[in-house]
Amino acid sequence: MLDMTSPLFLGIDTGGTYTDAVLYSETEGVLASAKSLTTRHDLAIGVSGAVETVLAEVGGAVKRIRLVSLSTTLATNALVEGQGGRAGLVMIGFGPEDLARDGLAEALGTDPVIYLTGGHNVHGNETPLDLAPLEAQLDSLGEQVSAVAIAGYFAVRNPAHEIAVRDLIRQRTSLPVTCSHDLSSRLGGPRRALTTLLNARLISMVARLIDATSGYLSSRGIDAPLMVVRGDGALISAAEALMRPIETILSGPAASLVGARHLTGLDNAVVSDIGGTTTDVAVLDGGQPRLDSEGATVGRYRTMVEAVAMHTFGLGGDSEVRLEEGGFEAGLTLGPRRLMPLSLAAHLWPDPVLAGLERQAQASFAGRYDGRLALRTGLPHALAAGLTAQEAALYQRITLEPQTLDAVLTGTSQRATLDRLVSRGLVLIAGFTPSDAMHVLGRQDQWNADAARLGAEIFARRKAGSGRVVAQSPAELAEMVSRRLTRQSAEAVLTALIADQGITGIDVARSAFVDRALGRTPGLVCFSVKPDRPLVALGASAPVHYPAIADMLDIQSFVPVHAGVANAVGAVVGQVRETVTVFVSEPEEGRFVLNGAGEHQMFRNREEAFARAREVSVSEARQAATRSGADHPGVELTEQIDMPVIEGLEKFIEARFIAVASGRPRIAGK
Repeated sequence: MLDMTSPLFLGIDTGGTYTDAVLYSETEGVLASAKSLTTRHDLAIGVSGAVETVLAEVGGAVKRIRLVSLSTTLATNALVEGQGGRAGLVMIGFGPEDLARDGLAEALGTDPVIYLTGGHNVHGNETPLDLAPLEAQLDSLGEQVSAVAIAGYFAVRNPAHEIAVRDLIRQRTSLPVTCSHDLSSRLGGPRRALTTLLNARLISMVARLIDATSGYLSSRGIDAPLMVVRGDGALISAAEALMRPIETILSGPAASLVGARHLTGLDNAVVSDIGGTTTDVAVLDGGQPRLDSEGATVGRYRTMVEAVAMHTFGLGGDSEVRLEEGGFEAGLTLGPRRLMPLSLAAHLWPDPVLAGLERQAQASFAGRYDGRLALRTGLPHALAAGLTAQEAALYQRITLEPQTLDAVLTGTSQRATLDRLVSRGLVLIAGFTPSDAMHVLGRQDQWNADAARLGAEIFARRKAGSGRVVAQSPAELAEMVSRRLTRQSAEAVLTALIADQGITGIDVARSAFVDRALGRTPGLVCFSVKPDRPLVALGASAPVHYPAIADMLDIQSFVPVHAGVANAVGAVVGQVRETVTVFVSEPEEGRFVLNGAGEHQMFRNREEAFARAREVSVSEARQAATRSGADHPGVELTEQIDMPVIEGLEKFIEARFIAVASGRPRIAGK
């Protein structure tokens, strides 16, 4: 008999294609689940669509919801696809040469950077700060960027200059500001600056999602704390996520790991989650996800964000299907760019999409832009700040309704301009994808199969280097795409596991040995390769693709009952966890300096410094966990004292006091 009074938890996952929702009870598990298309122009529509469906399945659910938890792949997808708002970077104590490190210059692109004299040394002592270069540009900065990132030299040891710059920007502008010391306590200035820059770019995107979700919940009378899944699988309050959106990279994949463990009960497994934009592969060891000690890598960027050791590949149901150029025989590659599937575009706008595709399919000669359409994503006008004249002119030609590229582009030079609008997240391209191939083969049927077949017909008549067409029929092309997805997915799993083992020198996609092993190629020497644990497949399309992938890898696979909403399940069964590190060093004999958690103090006695470090780290960790929504968090303290023996004498180098506070989130009414 169902308990109609017990508390319910609402889990929401907003992905690139779908928004999922589950209603979860701690005593009865998943009571209802649903999916709705993610609506990028107004995220609340997708959220409400999924949530309304689960609410309709459970009577009186609104009054019983005590906690709402949100995971998302929007930040991950933005970094993989090179998207995000334009951000300004203020470097304190650094010079232009520092941009060459850790991919910072590549990530910065054409966004503005301001250099200020200042910063601190390893013990927290300052070089005087000069704010004049910043003051000279503040009045025009708001017209150039949507957020500002601040990175100071050794700011993790003394954040005073970052705080001074932050306060000045807040006084003179309304721009969101991110300081590097708020994101990481680790040394490595350029990578910390990179992490801060990416955080600033993501602020508007994550804020839109949280605002949309909060607004919908309020309109429905759901008065419960809103939590967000962090990249390490822990939960933080929505307010904290707004200040540190970079921590939500890998939020969706981390939630899927937590969900996979909960749904299968497996302690040791390879977890592969296929979405619209990405495939995310990670390992469960002893029931816990492995964490990346060096910081999460997403797309081209190695950040300082502690997250699950997740390997993210630009491969999913919405991946671009590309013809390998220059090959004698037709070869296909999938991703890493995401397109809107033609079947989905025609599902939403049947008349213009089908009319455009039919015209191109009936044409005597194939056009270079055939099978492609463009539309605006519907982002707020403010996010289009900083467009060049050429970009603004093309953006004006593109509408919220899809148009064929041959109607949008008036010259070949505009293709590069269009790509820049796509990278800014302002424009979407619709084209043939694996999801379309599955519609052609009848393995998916949720969207418009006629558009999928037209797209396959148009793509199939393209020619390889031999002069022969890619495929003789739409069905043949769709089978080619299906086989390619199976192979690239298997390669992704092996690439992730080999990297986790620390094995170097093997390029899975190019290795002849791996090729023979996966293809079961007969010969005098036979090769085989397989993971040492079962494969848990997650994602809405997992049942369609992963039996063949597991067969290629020669391992057992599990597709849980709620595989399609595992992220939303993981969002509501996680814990809040916050870590604070405080350092004590001895810059000169008998003088001990404490840095960390926003403090900079000097002591004459080492034990007094240690005692204060323990007190500060534990207190700050508990406060951070409480701010993040934990209910009576517990704290564990670890001490790492670097004191080698040199010529028979102990030499104190540094001590680190690491406090970890954790607990279940507070729920409404408690």
